[in-house]
Amino acid sequence: MATIDTGSTAWLMAASALVLFMTLPGLALFYGGLVGARNLLSVLMHCFLVCCVVSLTWAIFGYSAVFGGGGALIGSLDKAFLAHLGRGPAAGVPEIVFALFQMTFAIITPALIVGAFAERVRFSLVFWLSLAWPIVVYLPVAHWVWGGGWAAAHHVLDFAGGIVVHTTAGVSALVAVILIGPRDGFPHRLSPPHSPGLTMAGAGMLWVGWFGFNGGSALAANASAGYAIVATHLAAAAAGLTWAAIEWLRIGKPTSIGIVTGCVAGLATVTPASGFIAPMGAVAIGILGGGVCFTATLVIKQRFRLDDTLDVFAVHGVGGMAGSLLVAGFAAPALGGVGYAPGMGFTSQLGIQLATVAAAALWSAVATFALIKLAAPLTGLRVSREQEYDGLDLATHGERAYDHG
Repeated sequence: MATIDTGSTAWLMAASALVLFMTLPGLALFYGGLVGARNLLSVLMHCFLVCCVVSLTWAIFGYSAVFGGGGALIGSLDKAFLAHLGRGPAAGVPEIVFALFQMTFAIITPALIVGAFAERVRFSLVFWLSLAWPIVVYLPVAHWVWGGGWAAAHHVLDFAGGIVVHTTAGVSALVAVILIGPRDGFPHRLSPPHSPGLTMAGAGMLWVGWFGFNGGSALAANASAGYAIVATHLAAAAAGLTWAAIEWLRIGKPTSIGIVTGCVAGLATVTPASGFIAPMGAVAIGILGGGVCFTATLVIKQRFRLDDTLDVFAVHGVGGMAGSLLVAGFAAPALGGVGYAPGMGFTSQLGIQLATVAAAALWSAVATFALIKLAAPLTGLRVSREQEYDGLDLATHGERAYDHG
């Protein structure tokens, strides 16, 4: 009978705490500093709401739908209510610990989306998406890739969620932005980020938490975890410098918001490849991720005039999709990577990466479109113009983040 690896179990529990720390308070503060002062509490509320709703959904049937066996498209309900997990090991750790770790991924994915429509969305819509979106989008895609579904059967590589987390959240965010519409005054009459310092603090928490996000995905305290953490760190550093350098050349000043956004772009881009590549491969991916995501932010907001408030699609969606394709090259042994599954080469690996990214993006777009269209007559999509002017903190929650005396 297999035994529990206590070292790996301790590491996975710590990694679970780190990934939850990414959402609360990391992502909440990162997003909160970027919005106007009158909308800070609303962003924090959205992140807490997502955490509460998704945690219970995951425990009741989400974990089972992803990892409870089943077919090519979705799992079963054999492990609903976190029952029948036993006390034995799954991948060397107690299955309840594995379920906890995966829960934190299910939490942060829809939490990423709330940044796209901040400062104008109804709280009732956020509740609806927190409940329905993980069921309709996250659970199936996670099963395809990590739960033994069709993509896993064809040897797709997604070490920690470039497809499952970042592609689904990014594409869904873009669809939500199109359907909900821009903030009043976009793109010329908008308040600047009210607290870049808060955003930098949140970004630091995200960076640290990402060690658990990517390193924990090795599911063991081993060399794979170590390589994933080093790759994570180097990609963030390279992407942050790349973004800052581009800003410096374009506007003459590197900004605090720019460097931390670049770091997050590098983290998102390296995520699917982190456990499969060499350290210098991570540097290359970070540079590419910083440049590609910077360009995407300009294209989305300036060319297409889409008000993705906190650049969720440009940073997470584009970064996740780019990294999911780059892994086909940088996992090659010639570049220091771990190599491919038996019978797979660069061409076949790139093919399944592209097919899975396309399938996840298409499913996310169609499902999110349907969910928001269904919600429109039930919950409404956005607050009134007066409420938007007053700020969601006061209009929705009857509170203010700051006492101005």
